[in-house]
Amino acid sequence: MGHHHDHAHIDPVSGDRRVSISIWANGLLTIAQIVGGILSGSLSLIADALHNFSDMAALVIAFAARKIARRPADAHMTFGYGRIEIVAALINYTTLIIVGVYLIYEGAMRMIHPPEIQGWIIVIIGGVALVIDALTAMLTWSMQKESVNIRALFLHNLSDAFASIAVIIGGSLILLYDMRWVDPAITIGIALYILYLAFSEIGGPIRTLMLGSPPDIDGQGVIETVRNIEGVQDIHHVHLWQMQENAAALDCHVVMTEAGWQRLESVKAAIKDQLKKRFNIVHSSLEFEHIDHAHQDANLYGHE
Repeated sequence: MGHHHDHAHIDPVSGDRRVSISIWANGLLTIAQIVGGILSGSLSLIADALHNFSDMAALVIAFAARKIARRPADAHMTFGYGRIEIVAALINYTTLIIVGVYLIYEGAMRMIHPPEIQGWIIVIIGGVALVIDALTAMLTWSMQKESVNIRALFLHNLSDAFASIAVIIGGSLILLYDMRWVDPAITIGIALYILYLAFSEIGGPIRTLMLGSPPDIDGQGVIETVRNIEGVQDIHHVHLWQMQENAAALDCHVVMTEAGWQRLESVKAAIKDQLKKRFNIVHSSLEFEHIDHAHQDANLYGHE
């Protein structure tokens, strides 16, 4: 049986304001980290700056996607524009993977030839970064439960906060013990964490864009529910997918018994009622076939 999404919704204007504040905060932080990284010679600070820059880009993409997603359906996009948020999430996870791979390469090069590093600059800017990363994560925390687009942002910011903590620790070890190898080692650790987050989350947007079945709906349960309604003989050519992130849809052919065919409208209403109540499927396209004229040997799934 499906699970209903019971989240406290934030109104669009308030949500947009939160994302906008996060964009400005991350933009200023990125500049400060790049300057600090160059002055101190710290790769981990520049790594964190690159991560923050990808955050800022992610925020801009997410902000634009939120605006576009609210457009109504039209002749060019008959399903509406809601899926743009899924595309934005996929772009943002992909950029995380690219940043992660690049940082591992740079960290490895620095391990071989550790440069001179100014520890105090690293600690101070790392502390500022931690405050801003924590603020941005807090702004997007309550929004991420209802949007894969904002969840991608939240994970960007959460990983940034952990990265900032690691940078502060690294700067402190350089100050106390001149352990310069710690800086590239922390960079590689940050990169591995970024890759872990990205690869563990990117499957969701890909599944949705590939028209995969909603992961929180029991597809076999949907089929059995329709089959068990009085007047239904069988179903085939089933397509269970997500129109948007939180809007499941069902297309299928329903084979009717002779008795069911005589009261087609009431059977159709019963099917739609069960789909909505049990699985929260509010969009269904049903094609009805009389048992004497049904497709022979039709596949349960797909349309062949």
